[in-house]
Amino acid sequence: MVAALASIDANAGETLVDIQSVDPTIVVELRYAGRNNFLRQPLYPLGTRALARPQVASALAVAQAYLHRYQYGLKIWDAYRPVTVQAKLWQALHNSDYVANPEIGVGSLHSYGVAIDATLVDAWHRDVRMPTDFDDFTPAAMWRYLGSSFEIGGHVRLLQYAMHKARFWGLRTEWWHFTIYDWQKYLPPEKAKSAAQVSGTHWEGRL
Repeated sequence: MVAALASIDANAGETLVDIQSVDPTIVVELRYAGRNNFLRQPLYPLGTRALARPQVASALAVAQAYLHRYQYGLKIWDAYRPVTVQAKLWQALHNSDYVANPEIGVGSLHSYGVAIDATLVDAWHRDVRMPTDFDDFTPAAMWRYLGSSFEIGGHVRLLQYAMHKARFWGLRTEWWHFTIYDWQKYLPPEKAKSAAQVSGTHWEGRL
C-alpha cells in the first residue's frame, strides 16, 4: 500500500519512506485516511502509511528525540499527499490561506514529500491540549496564537521549538504545518524557479 500511494503522484520525484520505519516511536494518525477531517470522508486508501522524503523523516526523528527529553512526542496528522487528494481539498474549500490550489504555481508542498502536519502527544501517546484541532480554519489556528491557557501555550511553543531545532519552518495560518527548510531543492527546476518562497515562519520566542 505504501508503494501504491507513492506512485499516484510523480511530484515526489524520488523514493518516499515510511516515517515510522525511520523512527517507530512517532505516532501516526492520518486524518485523511478516515472520517475525522473537514470533509468527513476518507481520502486515502485503507492502510496508507505516513510517507515523506528520507531527509524529512530523518529530521522528524531529530525533533522526536528533542521532545522525548520533556516526555512528549510527535503525532503525524498528514505527510505526503497526492495531487489528486489536494485537488479534492481545494475543490471543497477554495481558500488559499489554508489549501493550496494544485493547478497554480507550486501547489501543496505535501505533494513533494517535504511538508508534514503534526501535533504533540504525551509519554503515553495521549493527545495533549493544543490551540485547535486539525484543519481548523479560524484565527485560533494561526502560528502566533498560543491558546487560551498557559498549558496550551506551553505545548504549542514546545512543538514549534522542537521543529525549529530539526530545521523545519512553520506556516502563518496553521500551527500544525511544517516544511523542511531546504524544500526548494526537492522541487523540479521549473517549479523551484517560479517559487521564490513559501510563507514560512521561524521560531521566535522562549520555551
